Amino acid sequence: MTTLDFTSVLPLIQVHADAEAPRECCGLVVRRANDTLAYMPCRNLARDADEFVIDPEDAAYAEDAGEIVAYAHSHVFVPPTPTDADRASMARTGLPWIIVNHPLGSFTINEPVPYLAPLIGRTFVHGVHDCYGIVRDWYALELDILLNDYPRYFGWWDSDDGPDLYRENFEREGFVVVREGTLDAAALDSLRENDLLLMRIRARRDNHMAIYMGGNVILHHLVDQLSRREALQEFYQRRTTAVLRHRALLNKGGA
Repeated sequence: MTTLDFTSVLPLIQVHADAEAPRECCGLVVRRANDTLAYMPCRNLARDADEFVIDPEDAAYAEDAGEIVAYAHSHVFVPPTPTDADRASMARTGLPWIIVNHPLGSFTINEPVPYLAPLIGRTFVHGVHDCYGIVRDWYALELDILLNDYPRYFGWWDSDDGPDLYRENFEREGFVVVREGTLDAAALDSLRENDLLLMRIRARRDNHMAIYMGGNVILHHLVDQLSRREALQEFYQRRTTAVLRHRALLNKGGA
C-alpha cells in the first residue's frame, strides 16, 4: 500500500478534470527532489471522450520533473470506480491510480493489483482491451506464452507513416507463417486450435487478429464491440491474410 499523501494534488486534478470535460483528463503525479508532490497535467490523445491516452511528450516532461509516483484521470458523469481497462492498466504500471469524478469531485485512490478481465464481454478500449490485448491475455492464460505489448495509437493501420504492427512484430514474438492468403476449404481443414489469424478489415494494413478455438470458432475483439467467441464465417475467411502458429505449438496437434 502507498504511504504517499495525495491531498495536495487532488484539487489540481479536479480543476483539470473540470476544464477537460466532457473528455477525460489525464496526468501524472511526480515526487520532486525536495520530496513534495506535483501534478503534471497531460494531453489526452484518445479517440473517445471516455478514454485516455497520455501524450508521450508530456509523459517525458513529467519524468524530467521528478519521480512518477501515480497516474491520474477523470470519469465524467460516472463514479470514480476503476473500469476493467483501468484495473488492467493499473496492474501494468504498478503504480497507484487516482480517479476523480466530474462534476461532483468524488475520488478514489487505487492500488495496483494483478488483474485479468474476463476474456468474453470486455468493453473495447484501444491499446488495452483490443484485438491484440485479448490475444496476449489468451496466450498467457491458456498456453503460458508471454507476448510483448506494443504502444499503439488508434488508426495506425491507415496512417501514411504508421507501423505495420502485426507484420513487423509477429516473428520476434515467436510466430511463423503457416499460410498466406484468404481461407479456402483446404486452409480451413488445416487450421489448428490456438492458430492466430491476421485479418485486414477495411484498412490499408492488417488491422485485426483472432484466435482459432477449433470447431470453426474464433475468439476476438472488434472495434467498439464486446469481445466474444464467434463463428469463423465467410466475412472473416475472406478478410484473413495469414495464418500464424507459435513455434512452441508447431510440433503439437499433428502435422
